[in-house]
Amino acid sequence: MRPTLKSDRADASSPSSPASAPPARISPASQRILSGPLALEIARFGVPLALGMGLQTSFNLVDAYIISGLGGHKASAALGAIGVADLIGAVGTILSYGLSIATSAIISRKQGEGDMDGVRRIAWQSVLLLIGVSAIVSSIGIFGAEALMVSVAGAKGEVARVGTQFLRVMMGGSFTIFLLLHLISIQRALGSSKTPIVLLLIANVVNLVLAVLFVYGPGPAPAIFAWGPELATTLGIPRMELVGAAWATVIARCVGVIPIFYISFRRFGLFGSEDRLAPDLAQMRRIWDIGWPTSSQLVVRVFAIFVVVAVAQRLYTTADDQSMSTALGLVLRLETMALYVGLGWGSAAQTFVGQNLGAVQSVRAKQSGWYATLYNAIMMAAFAAACFAWGRQFVMLFDATPSVVDDAMHYLSIVAPGYVGLGIGIVLGSAIQGAGATRQSLRLDALVITVVQIPLCTAAFIMRWDATSLWAAVFATYMAFALLYIVSYRQGAFLRHSIE
Repeated sequence: MRPTLKSDRADASSPSSPASAPPARISPASQRILSGPLALEIARFGVPLALGMGLQTSFNLVDAYIISGLGGHKASAALGAIGVADLIGAVGTILSYGLSIATSAIISRKQGEGDMDGVRRIAWQSVLLLIGVSAIVSSIGIFGAEALMVSVAGAKGEVARVGTQFLRVMMGGSFTIFLLLHLISIQRALGSSKTPIVLLLIANVVNLVLAVLFVYGPGPAPAIFAWGPELATTLGIPRMELVGAAWATVIARCVGVIPIFYISFRRFGLFGSEDRLAPDLAQMRRIWDIGWPTSSQLVVRVFAIFVVVAVAQRLYTTADDQSMSTALGLVLRLETMALYVGLGWGSAAQTFVGQNLGAVQSVRAKQSGWYATLYNAIMMAAFAAACFAWGRQFVMLFDATPSVVDDAMHYLSIVAPGYVGLGIGIVLGSAIQGAGATRQSLRLDALVITVVQIPLCTAAFIMRWDATSLWAAVFATYMAFALLYIVSYRQGAFLRHSIE
């Protein structure tokens, strides 16, 4: 078995200068990744990814805002259903995302080696594997949506009814988001960061237009969407309310998937007739072995969020006062945006680390992670400042109840500065994953959650701490992520990881 990282002889030069002549078959984009001015190239590659990944969260924000326009009990039930359905659907997305990270790690390494035959082979086999996973998830959603909403999540009444309809469409069409993120990951691993993001932006615009048409139909709509009912009447589109938002999202993602597939074929030479071979179980197993720790790591992080929410629900809400629950639902959407921006910079780090390790430039590979971390830390500091400045206005877009707004701003005032630490952990963890050392990042995440967050949240519940103390525990967890990942990344053990 040939190890990918053969030696560090190519790193005799500065990590930001050409350490060795990149293979002749490498594309111009990869030439820049392997030998361009490192600080500049990381910034140029990472900014579109960070902004694009932030845009990914707007699918849910747009749906929530449009659904809130239904007003009254319908809006409350629909927003509650979205919250439950999103958490259920996240399990499948987490599984597929782990496989995408594994695929991009292998492809970026082979791109750095100049092995384009290997790139095309892995890309096709990974798509076959993802289609198989999509078929399983879609089947579960189509036939088991009601059981998931009622028996597993415990939803009741109108929330259960509309949530079942929403979840059935979203999980049934889950192949759209799986393939969209997967193809973006493949193209990013090959050195393209702008084109996939432009298509994602277009898909978001399509989602907004379709959601207005499908949710409101020819019926009443808020003034800002007054154009919707008239157009829906002309097109003969019925009022579908919450399930309409699901159909809008699935169709909009298809709008993104189709051109990205075409670009993969025309620009990168992927998925040609000579590459469309029968399933290779050995290759698929290799992708799975690298990918499952990343999926498990994301499950750990979702579980950590559940712990905080569960403690807060039990300590700070009553049957008559659910303001804290609503506030948490809103600030966690902001936190998700911070998470995705970090994943964008992490994706840049993965590509640079993988390709430079493939080209036997380990010093440059490691330095790439530091630069991406620095840029994300700057962006997260700006994001935290924006939360302080405009967080109140954001919350009031969805719920202007004074208690909800106050609870949300209390959370942000303590936790938002910790987004810098959260981002450091995300980017350095992604850089480690880019080398294929996915088990290492899983161990680091699990260590922080089990040693820091779980004990602090348990103490908060047992000792009945106030909200300030619980939010401080969240802040401490994010800073612990940063400290542990900095120490581990400096040691550089991941650089010796082989993905062969």
